[in-house]
Order: sequence, then structure tokens, then C-alpha cells
Amino acid sequence: MIFHYLSKPLFYLKEHHLSQRQFLLLLSLLVGLLSALAACFMKWLIQSIEWILTFHFDRTEGQWLYLIYPFIGIVLTMLFVKYVVHDDIGHGITKVLFSISRKQGHLRKHNCWSSIIASSLTIGFGGSVGAESPIVLTGSAIGSNMGSLFKLDHRTLMLLIGCGASGAIAGIFKAPIAGVVFTLEVLMIDLSMSSLLPLIVASLTATCVAYALTGTNAMFDFQLNEPFAIGQIPATLILGLLCGFLSLYFTRITLRVERAFSRLKYGWTKIAIGGTLLALLIFLFPPLYGEGYSTINTVLNANSADNFNALLNNSILYNSPQYLLLYIAAIILLKVFASTATNASGGCGGLFAPSLFLGCLGGLLFSLTWNDVQFTSTMLPAHQYALLGMAGIMSGVFHAPLTGVFLIAELTGGYDLFLPLMIVSASSYLIIHIFEPHSIYAMRLARHGDLLTHNTDQSILTLMSLDSVIDKSAPTLTPDMTLGKIVSIISSKTQDNFAVVNGEGMLLGVINLHTIRLYIFRNELYNLYTADQLMQTPKIMLYTDDNMQSVMDKFQENDAEVLPVVKSDQTFVGFIAKTKAYSMYRQLVIDFSQE
Repeated sequence: MIFHYLSKPLFYLKEHHLSQRQFLLLLSLLVGLLSALAACFMKWLIQSIEWILTFHFDRTEGQWLYLIYPFIGIVLTMLFVKYVVHDDIGHGITKVLFSISRKQGHLRKHNCWSSIIASSLTIGFGGSVGAESPIVLTGSAIGSNMGSLFKLDHRTLMLLIGCGASGAIAGIFKAPIAGVVFTLEVLMIDLSMSSLLPLIVASLTATCVAYALTGTNAMFDFQLNEPFAIGQIPATLILGLLCGFLSLYFTRITLRVERAFSRLKYGWTKIAIGGTLLALLIFLFPPLYGEGYSTINTVLNANSADNFNALLNNSILYNSPQYLLLYIAAIILLKVFASTATNASGGCGGLFAPSLFLGCLGGLLFSLTWNDVQFTSTMLPAHQYALLGMAGIMSGVFHAPLTGVFLIAELTGGYDLFLPLMIVSASSYLIIHIFEPHSIYAMRLARHGDLLTHNTDQSILTLMSLDSVIDKSAPTLTPDMTLGKIVSIISSKTQDNFAVVNGEGMLLGVINLHTIRLYIFRNELYNLYTADQLMQTPKIMLYTDDNMQSVMDKFQENDAEVLPVVKSDQTFVGFIAKTKAYSMYRQLVIDFSQE
């Protein structure tokens, strides 16, 4: 692996020539460089596969191969993951968030490359998802493994993960500002101002690499033919509100379809159902094929209504432009099913591209409808509102309004539209936040208390491991054990609490030394009392699947000093002392606050 070849010269520089700060900046540059190379290679691979499969298509007629390609892509991806990777690599950004909160930022080495291959197979063969989440996982894994190689502390490791994510976004989109903002908003890594410099270095490095390999042009061609007018503000605000509700629809349908697929027991059943749904949708609506960036470019470059008819290419409605608006509306409603079916049936991809695609067509449909109905005398430039819709959906789905603003501005060079971009992004975010407090990626973790947030107290509790504060050293007692036997067992122990369990290890009660101290010094009672007579039934218990926030709440609500921990089947695990839990909390506060 490349890390092996880099390790010796980097170790030498670290030990003899560079300060800790300088070494961190060097690592951030390398992480940005590698992330950008991975991003550019993935884009090239996806485009190459798609071109080989579709270059010969006649745009004037439907393509029956759309019914086959998605199946092939999903099957190839499933076989690759099952027999080569041997690990779950789906939901890339969710995996990064979980690693940050529950695995101390450690990502497996295969994550540096496995998502590139899997997502290229999925998307190149028509999977209706994006490459951005997989490449964020790849960049984050590069940063994580680079930090682990040099045994860096937890905070620095988090920073390198952020550098990898920033570099990945900047490299794939040529958007350095969006790369940094994405790390702060979506990954929710809390950093001081001085810690921003490594993120900026990684993001700028990745952007320069992308410029060198693919040119300096923005990802999408966009020309601002008409400046934004004050009279368009009401329409822009309405678009933002609609984007918020459309983001809510996309989020909730995604989660419901995922849950429906998770109930299917067999992998081939998922492939059959998901592949069939995806293939039919792509056959009927070819813009759903792959990432959809060609469709976005078509919309953003259109300067007349006739140009939008290109959206009907390769479809069975090619000669029916009168159905264009209904066709666009159907794609908007069905995109979520195509994207979710791709991932849930075994494909590998993210929701960045689907969000941009959905926002583009949503903004286009809104502006065309507004102009047809003529609510006001103000006519809306359709391609501009397609651009604004992209920012609105991005902000709503990912709960990242700043990322939405800067990403769209950098993707298109539409810097003169900052005001409407901010209006749409802010209003979309405010709407969805009323109904869903977390982004689509964070929602899965938040439900289990596994999500780090910008709330420092909550983040520290999330970082704490329940298992690390459990005392498992105290011997267990049986209910028929005599007092004399109990005294002989506990006399050499430092603990004050001992669990009484049955033959299966299930907790029956707890004996506390302070409550039986009147008995333990009277030898004549040693054979009269047994553990089941001396034990007390605990009023409250902790469970191994409790998060630390719940643990701290139970200590506070019950004014307890020590609580037993059991599994879901009541099997005893150990005790947690409040003093130990709070001691670890205070230490993490100190570590979290240090630079």
C-alpha cells in the first residue's frame, strides 16, 4: 500500500526536521493529494463505463438495454463486496459519522479503495446514485489510516478525517470552500480556528490536483444571462419553501423504502425486486440513469424552452414534447425510489448527486410552471431557478445550508447569485428542520444515540464507551450461598457491591457491604443467612445497549452511586460507579478542550 512507501521518509521528517504543527500540515497536504487522485480516478472510471455502455444509443427511441444494465451493475457490486471486500461499505457518510462517534475515528484500510470500485460498477451500469458519499468515505479512510500509521492522538485523527472529507469534496467538485464547509456542517467535527488551516490545505491541494488533471472549468457550464432582480425575491422564497418540503419527502421516502428492503431476508430477493424497479424506472425515464449530471448540464445550458426537450432523449416520449412538464414531475417524484432501490438492493452510492439532480429538475419545473401560469409580470429564468433548486435540496436533505450555497456557486461559477442562493438554502433548511432535526445521514445514528453534534457536552457523552466504565472484576454470588461463604469470598475484595445471580447468570439482586455490616462480624449468623435473604432487588438497572446520556440520566434521577449492568436477557455484566463515569467524563472534557 502507498502508506507503506510513505511511512519511512515521513517518520524521518517527523523525528528530525519538522515540528508537530509542520508535520500535521504536511499530512493534510498528502491526504488532500491522495483524496483528489482517488476522486478523479473514480469520476474517470464511472464515465468510461457509462460511455462504453451507452455511446451507441439512438436518442430518438427507447433503449431496451436499460432493462439489463442496472441488474448487471448491482450483481457485480454485490459479488465484489461479498467475495472481495467482506464488509459493509454502504451509506458512506453515515459510516464516517459512526466511526467518529463509536470507533474513535478508525476506518478499515480497504475503505481507501473498495468504495471506488463498488460505486463505479453501480453507477457506471446505471445505478441512480452519486459517487460523492463513497469518495468521502475513501478520503476519510485515507486520513484515518494516515493518522493511525503515525499513532496520532484522537483529536488529530479527527482532523485528518476531516481533511480527507474536505479533499474528497474539493477534488470531485473543484470546490475548495464547499469542501471545508461540508466537513464542519455535515461531519459536525468541532474545530478551533487554528485547526481550520489543515482543512484548507487539504481542500486547496485537492482542488489544484483536480484542476491539473481535468482542467480549470467549473463542473457545470452556466451563464448568467440576466442578473437577479429584486422582483424575483417572492418567487425565490416560495421555491425555498417548496425545496424544504421536497427534501422532507425525499428523506422520509428514502428511510421507508430502506426499512421495507431491510425486511427482506435473502440478498437475491432484494436484487430481484430492487433491480426490477430500477430498470423499469430507467427505461421509462432515462434521465434517472447514473448520476444525472448530463441532465443537469442540459438544463443549465438551455436558453429556450425547446432546449429542455432534450430531457426526452432515449425515451419512449421522444416525439411527445407536450408531455414534458408531466414527464419532469414524474421524474421528481420517482427519483427517490430509483436511488433507494439502487442502494437497498446491493448497489453502492450516495445521495449527493440525486439531491442535485432533484433540485435541478425541481427548480426547472417550478420556474416553467410559474411562467406558464404568470402569477406576476416577472418571468423567471428557468436555468437560474434550476440552479437555485439544487442549493435548496442540498441544504434540506443534508441540513447544510452553507454547503448548499458555496457548493452550487463553485460548481457553476454562479457567484453573482449569492443572495438568491442564500434565500433558497435558508428557507429550505428552516422548513425541513421543523419536521426532521437531523440530516438523512445523521438520522440513523441519532436514533441510537451514536451521533456527534456541535453540542460539546453531548459529543463527549457520545464519545464515551459504556464498556470502558463497567467494573467486571467483582465475583458473583449464588442465592443459596451462606453468609460465611460470602464473607470468605468478599473479604479480600475492594468492591462494596456484589451481584447475586442464578445458574444462567441472570441478575437476581445485589448485596451491598454497608447494608450487611451488622451481620458480617457475628460468626453465629454465618450459617443462618443466605444470599437470597440478604440481597436487595435493584430499583434501576443499566443495559449494555444504553448510551452514556441515558446512563448519566439514570444516575442523576435515582441519586445512585453504583448501578448494575445487564444484557437484554437480564444476564449480569458488571457494575458502573458514578464516580468512575464522571471521572472519565471530566478527562474527556480536558482532552476535548485541548488544542
